[in-house]
Amino acid sequence: MTSNTDTSQLDMLTHLARDARDQAGQLLAKERQTEQQTKAQLQTLYRYRAEYSERLQTAMHKGIDPASMYNYQQFLASLDAALARARQALADQEQRVAKTQENWRQEQRKLSSYDTLTSRRQLEAQRRDNRQEQKTNDDLVASRRAYRQSDTPR
Repeated sequence: MTSNTDTSQLDMLTHLARDARDQAGQLLAKERQTEQQTKAQLQTLYRYRAEYSERLQTAMHKGIDPASMYNYQQFLASLDAALARARQALADQEQRVAKTQENWRQEQRKLSSYDTLTSRRQLEAQRRDNRQEQKTNDDLVASRRAYRQSDTPR
């Protein structure tokens, strides 16, 4: 037999699990948004590097002095370093997303377990109520039958 205390404790655990799952979902959404921003920044850097490299090629065709060539090369090297950092930042962010997603899944599984337990308890209570109602009906029918038999002349 399930007590009201057990039910209220289960309700509280379910509520806490739902809150934890929701918080994990919000964090996952933020991490995914950061991932998208990081990807966009990386793409911007790739485009900028391609444009600057094209400018260098154009300048070399037209003729470029050594100092300008050196500046172009230095700037491209700094863009390459920025690209390497951005790629690493994206890889790190992808790992954070994966970790956060796994945390959300764990919280969802926990909530599902509590929901399943709640459903089982509700079904068990319904069955108990149905059995009690049936017993009450059976007792009523039996008492009517006994009354009729005792009332009937022999």
